[in-house]
Amino acid sequence: MSETATAPVRLSPGDPAPDFTLPDADGRPVSLADYRGRRVIVYCYPAAMTPGCTTQAVDFTASAGHLAEAGLDIIGISPDPPEKLLRFREKEDLGITLVSDPDKAVLSAYGAYGPKKLYGKEVVGVIRSTFIVDAEGRIEKASYNVKATGHVAKLMRDLGID
Repeated sequence: MSETATAPVRLSPGDPAPDFTLPDADGRPVSLADYRGRRVIVYCYPAAMTPGCTTQAVDFTASAGHLAEAGLDIIGISPDPPEKLLRFREKEDLGITLVSDPDKAVLSAYGAYGPKKLYGKEVVGVIRSTFIVDAEGRIEKASYNVKATGHVAKLMRDLGID
């Protein structure tokens, strides 16, 4: 490989959350700044309509009501185009906001794109990650290389949400 893989950014609690405006599944712009005053779960996932990402999106949808009651909104980011996100949302009956980052600039800014291990090989791709952004737009919690299965339940336990 001639490409040199640079170590991705790693965000920590207290860091400003990288702001973004990205198109959602309907092609409408979604900006992190629109959520100021509320906490937001920003989660980054590799690809819509794959088994792990489907599990994660379905789990977030199932927990969205409890999370909203606790003052948390959810935004999922992947490199998929809006049309694929729309199919994903409709096929799985997802009730969460999914946004498209085809050039991976936002994923990179969050440290969720870069070298990772996949089936024992090092590849470059989306690193499944979850961030809690506080009401002022700062990182409250950053979790990298999360597992798709059981992640939402663990996140809710960590946040003290039943």
